[in-house]
Amino acid sequence: MLWIKFVLGILIVLFCTFLGYLFAAKYRERKSFFAQMYELNEKYLAELKYARKPLAKFLSDMNFKGDFAQVIKGFTADRSISLKYSYLSKEEQAEAEEYLKMLGRGDSHSQNGYFSAQSEELLARKNKSEKEAKSYTDLYLKLGLLAGLAFVILIV
Repeated sequence: MLWIKFVLGILIVLFCTFLGYLFAAKYRERKSFFAQMYELNEKYLAELKYARKPLAKFLSDMNFKGDFAQVIKGFTADRSISLKYSYLSKEEQAEAEEYLKMLGRGDSHSQNGYFSAQSEELLARKNKSEKEAKSYTDLYLKLGLLAGLAFVILIV
């Protein structure tokens, strides 16, 4: 009988910790989105200076993951942009849409100026989202663990 309570207690703690991990997913997705957007910007700047491949070829050569890959896939297919993700604020969605609309527009000199100016802001968003993801993931994991322990104490 005692081992059943012990196993049940461990399962409750693990389940609550897993819920904490799930609640922190939006912060990890946001971090991934901005990291890939920054990577795109840096590689696009290098592309503008040196190789100058066609935009569709350049984007297809990149290896994006998750939601950002879906955004780029839709963008390369028909230049449509859909950024209705809950982890992005309305302002961030508008800025990302504006950023993507500028890809391939104008001459290389004006694009180089625009994307160079965006580089600093994207780096700041990337760093901020990484910091938030780390702190909130840790927080939610600890809260899940503590909630699981509280349930076990209440049951026993």
